[in-house]
Amino acid sequence: MHQQDRAEIHSETNHVDEKRAASSLHSSSATTDSGDTVDLPQPTPLSAGLTRHHLFSLWSTRLIVLVFFLVALAGSFHPCIVQIFDGQLPASSSIRLATRQTTKALVEVLQVYTPVLTVASDSALEITDGSSNASVVIVEPVAPVCEQTLVVHSFGASYGKPYVGTYEPPPCSFNRVTWNLTVTSGPGRQFDRLGTVWFGDTELFRTSTAEPSKELGIEWTYLKDMTSFLTLFKTQQTIIFDLGNLINDVYTASFNVTLTAAYFTADDSVVPADLVVPISNRTGSQGQASIFQFPEDTASNTVMLPRNIKKAIFTIAATGQSLEEFWYGNALQSDIYTFNDTYGELPGFSPFREVQLFIDDQLAGVVWPFPIIFTGGVVPGLWRPVVGIDAFDLKEDEIDITPWLPLLCDGRPHSFGLAVSGLNDTSGGQAILSETTDQYWLLSGKIFIWLDEADHITSGSNIQINTPVPTLQVSSHVSQVSNGTNETLIYHVSARRELSISSTVKFSSGVKDTYWTQSLSYSNSNNYTGQGNISTTIQDTSGRDLSSNGYARTFDYPVSVLTVTGDLRGNLTIYGVVNRAKDVQICGQPAFPTGLEPFMAANSTGKHSGSSQGASLSTRQNGTAYYTSNSTQKTSYTFGTTEQSMSFSGTHVTFDTAQRSFPKITQANELFERYILAVNGTIIEDQETLIGKSIAHDHTWSEDGRGASLSGMPGRGACLSEMGKASEGCHGGKR
Repeated sequence: MHQQDRAEIHSETNHVDEKRAASSLHSSSATTDSGDTVDLPQPTPLSAGLTRHHLFSLWSTRLIVLVFFLVALAGSFHPCIVQIFDGQLPASSSIRLATRQTTKALVEVLQVYTPVLTVASDSALEITDGSSNASVVIVEPVAPVCEQTLVVHSFGASYGKPYVGTYEPPPCSFNRVTWNLTVTSGPGRQFDRLGTVWFGDTELFRTSTAEPSKELGIEWTYLKDMTSFLTLFKTQQTIIFDLGNLINDVYTASFNVTLTAAYFTADDSVVPADLVVPISNRTGSQGQASIFQFPEDTASNTVMLPRNIKKAIFTIAATGQSLEEFWYGNALQSDIYTFNDTYGELPGFSPFREVQLFIDDQLAGVVWPFPIIFTGGVVPGLWRPVVGIDAFDLKEDEIDITPWLPLLCDGRPHSFGLAVSGLNDTSGGQAILSETTDQYWLLSGKIFIWLDEADHITSGSNIQINTPVPTLQVSSHVSQVSNGTNETLIYHVSARRELSISSTVKFSSGVKDTYWTQSLSYSNSNNYTGQGNISTTIQDTSGRDLSSNGYARTFDYPVSVLTVTGDLRGNLTIYGVVNRAKDVQICGQPAFPTGLEPFMAANSTGKHSGSSQGASLSTRQNGTAYYTSNSTQKTSYTFGTTEQSMSFSGTHVTFDTAQRSFPKITQANELFERYILAVNGTIIEDQETLIGKSIAHDHTWSEDGRGASLSGMPGRGACLSEMGKASEGCHGGKR
């Protein structure tokens, strides 16, 4: 047999002067049952001196099909107000380097993320990501610190049975809070699960789990800056940790959770909100997570807000599950029965999703979501031991609702509603918002409120709401084989949206013109071949948000996913390729941390010029993996190669104070960089730079790939059993 041609698909970001170098393909050989030798592509070489790949590439469908079957057969813009850290350690700071040694007996799973500031074992403050052998920068504390254990609980058969406890404020003064979530699981088999942590009706943290190995236990630690909720940590709360899990004769592993908190004081100019108002299902008093399940639930609350507000930001937590977990691979509604006789019905409402915020039934802002891939998604071998981007910390998006204050501060109740929309396609390549989706999305929201003077009543006028429907275009084509059976489905979706809300608001400091604007762009191409068994998704979502409060954000989320599935000789076999990135630049002070906060604390004794600040995060992840399972023997196995790079910088920006123009980055100082490569469950390269210091990680453990649980893939949703059908162990798709 001859080596097939390969095709590469490039997905560029919108950032100037950023180019991705081409990935080289390396070959090995395999032999078929007939004795033919075939070259097999590998995305990365398996030896030292590996080339880093930052290109989103896919190989030709013909080669992938060949590889798959061989494997199956074988088995007025206000300036940003916080000074940035300039990448240099001030001489007057008391800082030293420290190194942790790996002592864990369990396999360590990790997410690559920017480091946070927390309390070290000697009560000093450290900048770290919590890895077992990560080097850290130590900052001497400016006040006494204290720590608490909030939750110690094993989640076994835990659907509808969250941990419920009482939080008491610690006996020390503090202006910063960091959580440490440490989880162990296995040995055993289990799906990835979704977890949420609440204070009463307010969601504080949304996370998901890694999957254990049948032979080896796993452990991971994730640190999270919780200072945004400082006002809640000052009073007694009911803490609810919900992590639905199911135990049976196949799925045997529990998740053992320890959640601790570190409280300390750090010098910086971050000002957390005075109030946090939940928009949720309000079931905290019943000891349950207050999460909305859309579209089944009407995700809305009516609340009356204080009358002396000077700034308000609405944040949205939105996660697709079941048929919506891989929403970016869903089909146009008119095409969902294309492979009904062979593959089955496809999840629908198109691959486009928009999360919407309504205030008194008027659109106030939207979120075009980042595509999360959980640790059982596509192919489980992709995420062992390095999990997907944001898998341990599902980020929330923000919408500035300050322009609505003339309405919200009138002393009357107002409704806040959340919804998720896909598309209904119509004739002639047109589409409209569907105002619903398949099952289902988990939603909650919060209003972060900064108060004005106590005796002031915020008022205003001239609320201008400009929210036209998005510009949408769709197309699709179905081809058939000679007997009339549908063989191939190709479809494309593009969308653009512009919206703005503005008003004139009277604060205690004077009258101010306020605004919130969004500009968003989206494109998606999906290709189903082999009667639905081979799917390719290429998508890019980008946008800009701009607020009169000095907040600006630009983002780009390119992703490509290839899956090849089949059922041969009683085995389900899957080959998968994932290439994706997340690029985000932020200026100003949002509701949640930007990532600069630890470095500002380290720099608190230094003096640096410039009054503007910003943060730039760029991370890329690509991998290739295989999965096979035997329904008779109830066994499964997965292996693969995944690499990720991340760079985080502080930025200086320029802007035009007379126009609503977007800031331009004039200088970037890299503060953190990490590159990691994992092959078949073993990390073989891990390099980190923290504030100019090179850090070498030493990983001495590996995974075995056995007992993997496939939770889903594009075109099928979640969760799946070994034979690709809905799995009882996934409890109807609920996590």
